[in-house]
Amino acid sequence: MTHWEGINEFISVVETESFTAAARRLNVSVAHVSRRINQLEKRLGAKLLYRTTRKLHLTETGRIYYRQVRRVQDELQAAEQQVMAMEGNPAGKLRITAPVYYGEQFLAPLVNDFLLRYPELKLDMVLTNQTVDLVQEGFDLAIRLGTLDSSSLMCRKLARRTQYLCAAPDYLSRYGTPGQIGDLGRHRCLAGTVDHWRFLEQGRPRAFRLPSGWHCNSGLALKDAAIKGLGIVQLPDYYVTEELEKGLLVSLLDEFRLPDDGVWVVYPNNRHLSPRVRLLVDYLVEQLG
Repeated sequence: MTHWEGINEFISVVETESFTAAARRLNVSVAHVSRRINQLEKRLGAKLLYRTTRKLHLTETGRIYYRQVRRVQDELQAAEQQVMAMEGNPAGKLRITAPVYYGEQFLAPLVNDFLLRYPELKLDMVLTNQTVDLVQEGFDLAIRLGTLDSSSLMCRKLARRTQYLCAAPDYLSRYGTPGQIGDLGRHRCLAGTVDHWRFLEQGRPRAFRLPSGWHCNSGLALKDAAIKGLGIVQLPDYYVTEELEKGLLVSLLDEFRLPDDGVWVVYPNNRHLSPRVRLLVDYLVEQLG
């Protein structure tokens, strides 16, 4: 048994606060994590963790040990990054998550091109409209859209995003064109994953709560419904730019549009970002910025 066995498992359990999450992060079984930490505690002759049915607690010895081994792990990672950067040949697995449509249309093609540059890399990409916990789920990075919530994650802006309120010319000819935000209450509003639309009125944000009647969690379905004259929709530019240019949709209430928000790449706040993740982040900024 080497002196390092069990330490990766111990660090992962401390940082994810869960044996299950640590196992997912390391791509091993929960039994393996538990066995390695038991062996580590036996080898050290010290209790590092208190385990209850609901929560994990570090002992005082465990806290001291974690600080020391985390520092050593950081230094090892830094040394590996330096060597790999010198060799210019990143390897390992990239675990990425992104919203479904944006991931399919923009992220996946770029990542596939990136993998052609670095054939030693492996990929695990999960496209979901749910916001996942990067640390708990073991992701290297995520694409987030809109305004970011405050968190400990690092972020870099990839692109600007404009939200358009729009409808088909046929719909507007039948039901009229709204001139004020309040006019929307008399229109058919097509709702997505949120129950309100956001605007800027007299310099202040305003939320317009959508009446019930039509709801779908797919941006493509919302766009199709709007093109077919079923109602008014609010969607980001990457859904509707082409349709606006072709005249299939008409932009509405432009004077009340909020300032552009962003498309972001976010990643855990590790002191030493792995070369493969750093290279991918720089590549995405270059391609999408």
